[in-house]
Amino acid sequence: MSTDGDHEFNSEQQIYRVVAAVPAGKVASYGQIAELADIPHGARIVGRTLANLPHKSLLPWHRVVNTQGKISLRGKAALFQKDLLKKEGILFVDDRIDLTRFRWCP
Repeated sequence: MSTDGDHEFNSEQQIYRVVAAVPAGKVASYGQIAELADIPHGARIVGRTLANLPHKSLLPWHRVVNTQGKISLRGKAALFQKDLLKKEGILFVDDRIDLTRFRWCP
């Protein structure tokens, strides 16, 4: 018998698995991660899950952006994410990533 806690754990694990597969130099949207993790309409769940990662997590959370190709974080966290993406060769034009060029297509 499954409980809500089990479902949340399974959803987290599915999200982690998909995010871990996003290669360097590519990005995915929150909605794309949710779809690939089989969580219908789960973009917000993906966002919350990534926001709650342990500080020293090795998961490439920084490769997840919003559907417009923009970083959803604010302040220093947004600058940190942008710096990590630039180091992987991701280019920004007016704080937006060209998803036709950099979107991960598994």
